[in-house]
Parts: sequence; structure tokens; C-alpha cells
Amino acid sequence: MNKQLFKTTKESEIVLTELMLPSYSNFSGKIHGGFILSLMDKAAFTTATKFSSHYCVTASVNRVDFLNPIEVGELVTLKAKVNYVGNSSMVVGIRVISQNIMTGEEKHCNSSYFSMVAKDETGKTTKVPGLILSNKEDLRRFLRSIEHMNNRNIRKTEFSKDNFIPENYKETLKKYNVQVDL
Repeated sequence: MNKQLFKTTKESEIVLTELMLPSYSNFSGKIHGGFILSLMDKAAFTTATKFSSHYCVTASVNRVDFLNPIEVGELVTLKAKVNYVGNSSMVVGIRVISQNIMTGEEKHCNSSYFSMVAKDETGKTTKVPGLILSNKEDLRRFLRSIEHMNNRNIRKTEFSKDNFIPENYKETLKKYNVQVDL
């Protein structure tokens, strides 16, 4: 198995394309969001495993906004690549596009970021290659991932059971449709 010290984002890229069948639809006739999430998880797994040369598991999924519905009969393409690497973790960016194969019209349906962790043969976390940032877009995505992780850690600390101070949010809560009876 070829284990490089550093790899480019391009070396992690995958494209997954699938025709949307009636069995994938929900009660309103649109493709079920859960099915799309499953495809996204498959794309994240494949991308992270290709990059790291190790079995990978999903650690977390960043926000997923469904921007446009996907219709039965459309071709869905997921484009994924590694945006960030830590010691054993990777952030995989995924973009989902649907295409009406009769008209060629394309829609951006959603984008998301999956945090993946590489595992060795015994199931323990293992080191992943470093990331070569070879253009401005690679750098932007890497730094965006760092910023997201920093903000997540701040929120995690600020709103932890031990650190949370309700009085600090009295003014903030006045803007919302909520009644606080503490």
C-alpha cells in the first residue's frame, strides 16, 4: 500500500453519479433527503479512504441545507474532496448537483462537510497524509475548515452544562419568540 507523507486535494477527489429511481422518492414524489444523505456519506467514506489509504468512519456532519428538490429521473452527481486534514481526521467537502437528463438543466441541491476519521486494522485512529494546498481555493477551504472547528469548540465550551450562564442571554432572547420561565 502506497502511503505518501503528503497528497494533493486532487488525489482525494471522487465523483459519484446515480440516476434517481422512483424507489428513492418520498411521499411527495421528490427524492428522499435521507437517501441523498446516504449517498453523501458514501462519497465522504470513499474520498477519505482514497486519500488516507485506511478504513474511515464518519465522526460528524456539518449542516446540510436542501436547496433544491431532486426529481425522479434526474441524474445526481456528488463531487467530493478532502478540504482539511488533522492527525487522523479529515474534512471532506461534498457538492450535490442534479441534472435533468432530457434538458441538461442542472441545479445545485446541497453542499456539506463530513468529518471523517481514519482507522487502522485494529480499529484505532491512525495518522493520515498531510495535505498539499496548491491553489487559492484549496487554501480557502482549508482555512474555512479551521475556522469552523474553532467556532464549534467555542460554542461547545460556552454552552456546556458547567459553563452556561443564562443571565448572559437575557437581551439576546428578547429578539425571539420565546418566553423564559426560570
